[in-house]
Amino acid sequence: MTTSAPTSSSPIRWVPSLYFVQGMQFFVVMLIAGLMFKNMGVSNEEITRATGALGLAWAIKPLWSPFLELFPSKKRIVVTMQACGALCLGAVALTLQSPSFFALTIAVLFLLAYASATHDIACDGLYMASLNNKQQAAYAGWQGAFFNASKFLTLGALIVWAGHLEKSVGVFNAWSTIFIGMAVLLACLATYNAWALPSPANTAGGPLNKADVARTLREVIAAFLRKPGIVGAIAFIVLFRFAEGQVQTIGPLFMLEAREKGGLGLGTEQLGAIYGGIGTLTFLIGSILGGLFASKLGLKRAMPVLILAMAVPNLVFAWLSHARPLIDAGIALPFAVPGLGHTLSDIAVAVAIEMFGYGFGFVGMILYIMQAVAPGPFQTAHYALGSGVMQLGFILSKTISGDIQAALGYERFFLWTVACGVPVFVLLWFVRLPGAQATADETQPHEGAPA
Repeated sequence: MTTSAPTSSSPIRWVPSLYFVQGMQFFVVMLIAGLMFKNMGVSNEEITRATGALGLAWAIKPLWSPFLELFPSKKRIVVTMQACGALCLGAVALTLQSPSFFALTIAVLFLLAYASATHDIACDGLYMASLNNKQQAAYAGWQGAFFNASKFLTLGALIVWAGHLEKSVGVFNAWSTIFIGMAVLLACLATYNAWALPSPANTAGGPLNKADVARTLREVIAAFLRKPGIVGAIAFIVLFRFAEGQVQTIGPLFMLEAREKGGLGLGTEQLGAIYGGIGTLTFLIGSILGGLFASKLGLKRAMPVLILAMAVPNLVFAWLSHARPLIDAGIALPFAVPGLGHTLSDIAVAVAIEMFGYGFGFVGMILYIMQAVAPGPFQTAHYALGSGVMQLGFILSKTISGDIQAALGYERFFLWTVACGVPVFVLLWFVRLPGAQATADETQPHEGAPA
């Protein structure tokens, strides 16, 4: 399964498939699983606790990433993790048929999460080792495009397909079918990548052993913790994502929740069409424009606006939860999209605004880690650690979001998330922000790093 393509093979043969797989596995664990469990009657509290714990894999992956340098072939790690991912997806199709489906499925998704996080490390290492600086810049756009293309597939097409199947074969059989399809797709991609991926030589500067790697890791972490203002920087990163982690977790569940329970009562197909289509598109547009905005103004001047943009999703869901009775009464609201009817029209436009603000504002955190936290003698490693802290902030807020929502109800919960955005704006005036301008290439986030 590791038949080599020539090292000099064109990157267009393997960059798209490599980063499509990276995104696909991430979105299955962090987005699709929660929506699936919601349709199976699992409570918001159980969903958020379990899926939050799964996300820890991406937060702590810097702790074992140096040890992957001990392996002679990054390609072999990538292909092996993709094959493991395909097996895990197939196993989920089986666990969903068990009376203890929730616990068993979470156990399999735990394995998938750590295989995927390990794949991410080797995937990025393979990309950097195989391409020179000019090629890395040239194909950076392909990375982001195909990573997010997997979101169109998982959160769009597959959710719509699942909603269609739920009506004919039932919820559990529908999702088993979906996971079988994803397992087959990932197995095919792993087979293709076994042929297409290059096999660059190990770029480590000499023979490595576990003791050397462990010592270097300790030095990297110690240097990170000695950075001036690092405590404030960590607090800023965590607070930046505190509201986001809650609203991005509960928002889609609120849209699926039955109207008599305070939700919007959307069907699975409707949610897939809105989020996977217009939501993903406006997120990408927002990310591009946010990057251009930050590049023009510099991070110090742009950051207040970027933080305000991160509050847009909270405000949108607060409005949706408040306006729900008006929608029920058939009262026309500000938006109108022909053919959707008032309810879907309002929701679709609201999601477009939400995701645009999310994409526009999230650029701020990528740049903050890149320009204010990472610089120094261990820049690459410290960027990875900063990204891990960023993911940890998201996971902590995601994990507690279900319990807070259950205690407050949807309307008061979304008002709470608006309030959660205030502390990071206050802390902004106390952290160090570089005035240097970012390049357009540096400001294109893909969600595998974040979320």
